[in-house]
Amino acid sequence: MEKILPVTGAWRPGDPPGLRRFVTCFESRPHILEAGGRLSDVTIAYETWGDLAPDGSNAVLVLHALTGDSHASGVPTPEDRRTGWWNAVVGPGRPLDTNEWFVVAPNVLGGCQGTTGPSSPAEDGRPIGSRFPCITIRDQVVVEAALADALGIDTWAAVVGGSMGGMRALEWAVSFPERVRRAVVLAVGGYATAEQIALCSVQSRAIRFDPRWRGGDYYDAAPGDGPWEGIELARSIGHITYRSELELEARFGRLREGRSDAFEGEQFAVESYLEHHGRKLVERFDANSYLVLNDAMNSHDVGRGRGGLAAALARITAEVSIGGISSDRLYPIRLQHELGALIPHSHGPEVIESVAGHDGFLVESDAVGKLVANALAG
Repeated sequence: MEKILPVTGAWRPGDPPGLRRFVTCFESRPHILEAGGRLSDVTIAYETWGDLAPDGSNAVLVLHALTGDSHASGVPTPEDRRTGWWNAVVGPGRPLDTNEWFVVAPNVLGGCQGTTGPSSPAEDGRPIGSRFPCITIRDQVVVEAALADALGIDTWAAVVGGSMGGMRALEWAVSFPERVRRAVVLAVGGYATAEQIALCSVQSRAIRFDPRWRGGDYYDAAPGDGPWEGIELARSIGHITYRSELELEARFGRLREGRSDAFEGEQFAVESYLEHHGRKLVERFDANSYLVLNDAMNSHDVGRGRGGLAAALARITAEVSIGGISSDRLYPIRLQHELGALIPHSHGPEVIESVAGHDGFLVESDAVGKLVANALAG
């Protein structure tokens, strides 16, 4: 029997919180969004590991990528059914040692795992849906700064992130130089390139063309009647760019799998692989959040309104460690070299040799962990 897929994989109020904690910000003074509009009563979901030093000097902010969440470390539980997305890097005795560091990982603004996003309830009790405003990477960082204020953290010992998390780590160092002592920026550049914008836009079109998307107001649909085909296709497009051509060829080549309704009765193994990852995302993510975060990534440009990239990066006072993946075709190494040439106190880029493509910042935990540990020891 075909599995009935949920309308949304978002965490909703009333669901078991797991290890999430929550704070609400901008209650008395709404945040004015960069693109216009405002947000008030923003809920931020986050998780922490370790203990904050009395002087607050050991706080490290870890920022997730597009479809990540606050669960950076930990084994599966009934409430959090997945292992932490950076479990090999964050934890006791690991490169980001939580016996030494107080690690904070928030779910991003616009996400769907506890922080305010399109699936969150509006004042009328209905999901915000199509009414959710356009947000940028800078807006997300302002919200994270509000979380730091709520936690009593004036300055981060380090801000660490890859991909979309790397965008925010870089934006933190530019927007709040006095609050960041070190930054680790992985697998990203200083702006979204034309190709990156194109790829995000095509994924977004796949969701918007799904008739079950209903213009963004699909949350009251029956199970199985949500925009699962759109988000599955969007994820499949994205996943091709997250891995490398060499890895896909080595793993799958022209292997086929049996499937009665496919041409000649068989499906290519790589097709099955992409469908599998697309279906997995449907069960834990939200289509509207995918759209909102894609648009936020397309907005990424630390030089916007600051006199250009070089002028913006010159504002950074933090020690910045830059890393890239040798086979990353989505955020190629040339972008990390550009950052290294323009950031005043930078190290790298350190090129991690891997056939895993862009996802190497998640997969190559030994090499990435070494880079993070060295940055924190510096």
